[in-house]
Parts: sequence; structure tokens; C-alpha cells
Amino acid sequence: MSELAPQSITYCGVCSWPPEYCEFGVTLKKCQAWLHENDQALYEKLYSADALANATSTLSLEKQEKLNEELAKKQHKEELKQERELQKKLSSKVVIKRIERNKRKHIISISGLEVFNLDSKKLAKTFASKFATGASVTKNAEKKDEILIQGDVSDEAKVYIEKLLEEQGLNEVKVEQIDDKAKKKKAAPVPGAPAN
Repeated sequence: MSELAPQSITYCGVCSWPPEYCEFGVTLKKCQAWLHENDQALYEKLYSADALANATSTLSLEKQEKLNEELAKKQHKEELKQERELQKKLSSKVVIKRIERNKRKHIISISGLEVFNLDSKKLAKTFASKFATGASVTKNAEKKDEILIQGDVSDEAKVYIEKLLEEQGLNEVKVEQIDDKAKKKKAAPVPGAPAN
């Protein structure tokens, strides 16, 4: 009985599909450019003039033109969608609020992370282990996730979040720190004491 050798499969660096399936996605031109740079032999096998002629020989010219137009429209829509998402991310901000519970204890509230595709629960666990404190995810008044961290770690949290955003290429996103002190109660006047 002969052993089967493992096969090596190339995956596209743009859409993460095998290159044979890139044509069904909306980023075909980017996928072709990536394949041309990284695997010239496979590129020639899939996209050379002979390969394209063999693949489209059964299609009429009208159908082929129609398919090309539809693909171009899909690619244009996808590019516009990606541009809108990027603009939304760049116009958003992360808010780190320092809330004073009593004179020496603080809670840090981090909101605005859902726009950046960061998993709040995983990030809360990371903060809990990184800062050796309690951290949880709750819903705020706007029904969006916010991370609550016990302790005054707002500066460290800001640095960590900025690093995460920088890894995604979002250097221009604003991370804002707000200090929210508890309101002090006015002392009630003592009966019989002179008024100021």
C-alpha cells in the first residue's frame, strides 16, 4: 500500500480562498495582482491568454461581456463599501472614562470599541490578566458594549488600545480620556451653628 503525500495548497493573500476560486469573489483584480507577485506558475496556469481562452470558449461574446460588467460592478461596490467602513472607523473614537467610586477607588469604563471589530469579551479578559484586576463587559445606556475595569489603569489601557488600533492601521483614531469624579454631597447645616 502506497502512502499519500500531503498536498500543498496556496491560499490567496487578499481573499484567503484558493486562487482557483478568487474569480467568484469581489476582489478579483487585487487577487490576480497578489498571485502574479507570489506564484508566477499558478498565475500563468489560471490567467494566461491560453487559459482564459479555453475557459471562455463555450461562452458567447455577449454573455462574457455581461459577466465582465457584473463583476466590475460588484468590485466597485465592494471598494466603496470598504472605503465607507474605513471612514466610519477613522471618524469614530474610543472613550476611556475614569469614574471615582469613593475617595480612593476608581472604575475605568471603555466604550466605542465595537466599530473596530475588537471582541469586547476577549479584551476584558486580556485587561483582567494584564492589570491583575477585575474586568467585565456590560451594556451602556446606548445598548452598546462597554468594558468596566476595576482600578485606576486608564493610562495603561489607553496605551494598550492605541497599540491595538495601530496594528489595524488606524493611527488617526482618537482615544479620549475623561475624568468623571463623583459629586460631593453638601454638608447639612448643623442646628444652632452660626451661618457663614
